[in-house]
Amino acid sequence: MSRQPGLSAMPLRKSPPVARIPRPLQDFVRLASNGGLLLLVATIVALVLANSPWASAVEAFWHTEMAVQIGGFTLREDLRHWINDGLMAIFFLLVGLEIKREILVGELSSLREAALPIAAAAGGMAVPALVYLAIAAGSGPGATAGWGVPVATDIAFALGALTLVRGRVPTGLTIFLVALAIADDIGAVLVIALFYTQELALGWLGVAAGFLVLLAVISWLGVRHAWPYWVLGIGLWLGVFESGIHATVAGILLAFTIPSDRRIDGDYFLRRARELLDRFERAADDVTEEASTDQQEIVRVLEIGCERVQTPLQRIERGLNPWVSYVILPLFALANAGVSLDGFGDSGMHPVALGIMAGLVLGKPVGILAASWLAVRLGLADLPTGVGWRHVAGAGMLAGIGFTMSLFIAALAFEGTDLVPVAKVGILVGSLASGLIGVLWLRAIPPAVSDAPSSAADGP
Repeated sequence: MSRQPGLSAMPLRKSPPVARIPRPLQDFVRLASNGGLLLLVATIVALVLANSPWASAVEAFWHTEMAVQIGGFTLREDLRHWINDGLMAIFFLLVGLEIKREILVGELSSLREAALPIAAAAGGMAVPALVYLAIAAGSGPGATAGWGVPVATDIAFALGALTLVRGRVPTGLTIFLVALAIADDIGAVLVIALFYTQELALGWLGVAAGFLVLLAVISWLGVRHAWPYWVLGIGLWLGVFESGIHATVAGILLAFTIPSDRRIDGDYFLRRARELLDRFERAADDVTEEASTDQQEIVRVLEIGCERVQTPLQRIERGLNPWVSYVILPLFALANAGVSLDGFGDSGMHPVALGIMAGLVLGKPVGILAASWLAVRLGLADLPTGVGWRHVAGAGMLAGIGFTMSLFIAALAFEGTDLVPVAKVGILVGSLASGLIGVLWLRAIPPAVSDAPSSAADGP
């Protein structure tokens, strides 16, 4: 076969960001929405089990200890902590990859584009925290620590709820809600790292820093295979875990070391692939069904090109998405969402539960709407095309579905206290109410409104 330049011969040229956004966003929304349904099923199962005759056995199962021993070092945790500290680090790795992608080519890639979701996320975190403190502060020992519980948004449930009004809301609202939730995730990670960190062990913090430096070096050197990042990432996770910082922060740090550049340009890949496919067709062997030598070589070059036109970030994110959506988050819900309904009314009237409910149901939409309006009014941002203030209010209501992140922060804030089940009641009721109100609100908006231009002058 006559040799022609391979797919790697053309120098890299960056394709416009708009060409790289739609498919990742569509895949992300689809997986998040489907994962939200499975997460709901897992939550219902956890609640049923927690109120069944097998409740004690189920709780004992989650307290089953498992140990990992490497040389003379032993790490021993129960199943619930392996899920919360270990598997959820993979969830945060995916969150970090999504954040990095949005910063590079998504809604957070420019200051103007990022201003609206960042402002909305800031308002959607500050106001719920203040609402919680206004209700729960002074209600008992440790209650104040729960201020971080209502600040988070569960993107899987929020997008799942948004699919119930698909066709009645503009596409720009979905993009806004995704960007808002990702900006919210950044804030939630900072809250966990800064306010829910135990006493630091500086030696282990140095170990974590060493692994982080190694990860940065191999990324700078252009290492694109995933396994070195996984191996060093485990070391990073262990160092962070033992340092006193919550281990899930390691997932975010690892994500930001994953390379995000392509070896060859997408436009060139498309042209070259078409040429190779034409040659493949011309090289067809009528005598045998097996590929000819020329065809095998063409397929080999195409395989190399397919690998080089994708970024490691894209490959790892795509590979992790189904595991996180369909395995890790449902397992987290099974291990953490169960709460006994005995005394449900008393728990629901506890100031901690009421503060969480009010923060999610009222604080989230008020904070998001007010901060968004202020950003647009000051000329810092624009509303997405076709999105009106009623849509922003509806997105704020759906952002009040805290669930996964709220349960996670509640476990940190109230660890070892009897406020954990109280917080779970507030999270479940508040998230359910936010979802229902948000869906009904968006369904009440006439579809024609979604196509109308909007401006800051309309007011919220």
